[in-house]
Amino acid sequence: MISKQTIDKIFSAVRVEEIIGEYVQLKRAGSNFKGLSPFHDEKSPSFVVSPSKQIWKDFSSGKGGTAISFLMEIENFTYPEALRYAAKKYGIEIEEDKRELTEEQKQAQTDKELLYKIHEIANDFFQHQLFETEEGTTIAYSYFKERELRDDIIKKFQLGYSPEQRNAFTEFALNKGYSKDILEKSGLSIFPENAPNGIDRFRERVLFPIHSFSGRVLGFGARILKNNIKTAKYLNSPETEIYHKSSVLYGLSQGKQAISKANLCLLVEGYMDVIALHQSGIDNVVASSGTALTVDQIKLIKRLTENVTILFDGDPAGIKASFRSIDLLLAEEMNIRILLFPDGDDPDSFSRKHPQDYVEDFIKTQAKDFIDFKAEILLKEAGDDPIKKAESIRNIVKSVAFVKNALKQEVYLKEVATKFGLSEQSLFNELNVQKQIQNQQFSPQQRSEQQQIRPKLEIVPATALLLNPLLELEEKLVKHMLNFGDRVLEKSDADNQPFKITVIEEIISHFNEDNYEPQSPINQKIIEELKNGLVNNEIIQSNFFLTLMDETIVSKVSNAIIGDEELSNWEKSNIFPPKPGDKLEVEIEDDILIHKSHFIEKMIYDIVKKLDAVRDEDPAEYYESVKKIMILKSLLNEINKKLNRQLTKGHSFFKEQKL
Repeated sequence: MISKQTIDKIFSAVRVEEIIGEYVQLKRAGSNFKGLSPFHDEKSPSFVVSPSKQIWKDFSSGKGGTAISFLMEIENFTYPEALRYAAKKYGIEIEEDKRELTEEQKQAQTDKELLYKIHEIANDFFQHQLFETEEGTTIAYSYFKERELRDDIIKKFQLGYSPEQRNAFTEFALNKGYSKDILEKSGLSIFPENAPNGIDRFRERVLFPIHSFSGRVLGFGARILKNNIKTAKYLNSPETEIYHKSSVLYGLSQGKQAISKANLCLLVEGYMDVIALHQSGIDNVVASSGTALTVDQIKLIKRLTENVTILFDGDPAGIKASFRSIDLLLAEEMNIRILLFPDGDDPDSFSRKHPQDYVEDFIKTQAKDFIDFKAEILLKEAGDDPIKKAESIRNIVKSVAFVKNALKQEVYLKEVATKFGLSEQSLFNELNVQKQIQNQQFSPQQRSEQQQIRPKLEIVPATALLLNPLLELEEKLVKHMLNFGDRVLEKSDADNQPFKITVIEEIISHFNEDNYEPQSPINQKIIEELKNGLVNNEIIQSNFFLTLMDETIVSKVSNAIIGDEELSNWEKSNIFPPKPGDKLEVEIEDDILIHKSHFIEKMIYDIVKKLDAVRDEDPAEYYESVKKIMILKSLLNEINKKLNRQLTKGHSFFKEQKL
């Protein structure tokens, strides 16, 4: 259990813009940073990071929080995992709280956490085998040297080796206290009936650890070195709770900063392609880990850049793979170019033959847009056959149909029309045909996603639009306390004597005066903490809530202290609207009065609901209730006069309840 002192150190050291900048391409917008949401598809940036407040808010999904809560959201970390990751990044030593863990806390040490740990143990074991054993240096290290890899690159990618002994790692892990169950779930070990002591899945292979965005080992790719064994050349970890091959990209952890800086991602096929390009000084590269490119993988890239250049082998398999990738990338609104290397070359071999400048220039000058690329490949196959030529053009238009932006579609079709001497109208007709085909091929889930992207106009019942005005004002008052809790207000008492009071004291006093019970459970927790602070003569500020383990409170507080106004940079246009808090005393006085009026309306409503039941059964209680209503209505009229509004105007609890 991480000590409170360590948690405080982590929150003091961590920079939210640095953590999030590794996942999202951020651009300066006034005092804040903005970028595209990593949680929701969008075209206009609505993801705001505030360095001054050390929080973030995603206006498209409604999420928000600190750097730690962002790591929990994006990496699916637990709270302790996110803290440990941040501590490692900022060089903070973890101090453990020596108190005995509760049963609930012990239960929180889930299989998922053990899976991360066993992969970390395995990664260290395989690296040790590579560098520190005779078998490893003779077989695996020699292989990497034949591939001309330097030691620094081998260590950068944490390459390793699994020895010939059939259960070397399994035995090592069991002796460390890890169970057969977790070894089996990780896929690192197999326990068949004829081998109860277990077998290593990757024995006699060199290992390529596959990392998460943040650098945690999720699984492994393994290559066999012997040619005389009838088995798969490459073997990957099976799907586990932490490893889903369609959702990871090899090299992303090592290349994410370079991708963001270059605003370009180079997409290759294999592990060695990524490693060889890194060795040549080109770091903005990832591989799809031996699988066909997926939408989840594209979304990982899109966090960092919208520009992708596909680098594939010039063989039929590479061309076919590039065709599949083109349509997926276009559908995700990526800007793409494609480069096929000369026959016999791939990114690995080409980068080893030529210096960095030559390779970079070759990629920059030889990469084609998808129309030129597909035209060159398909028309070469079609030759002079008019039917095949028409089919080739149809194939190109099919790709254009995946482009969502109408303006881009038109530009692409004009380019196709010019290239092939065709009328734009015939191409637009074909485009509509291809769109219809694509819609028919959508799964029900994809159709649902499309409908969410382009929502239909619907008639919403008026009752669905009604708000709870009491909750609405409660939210405003809580927001005032979180943003301006320690601000001092100048007030006057009944004898017109001046006195000073903080915003928190003023609003809490209002809640206590009416014995008010908050409508929202989250607000209830926040208000209780603020009350406890006052009991201890302490004004609790919003930063206190941001270090709590309660994600709902962290998100709530973050949303409260980053307002909608921070989404726009008005100063850039020389527009200076009023800032929150400019007229705080008047705002709070009015909001308290309005909240009180709605609370009284609710009290009246609750009494009225019971009147019929007690009218005949208990006349005394009935008349007492009527008397209370009269008093409450009189009080309500006084409040409304102060607010210069009539009972029949504005929000009315009675009107909304149709009383």
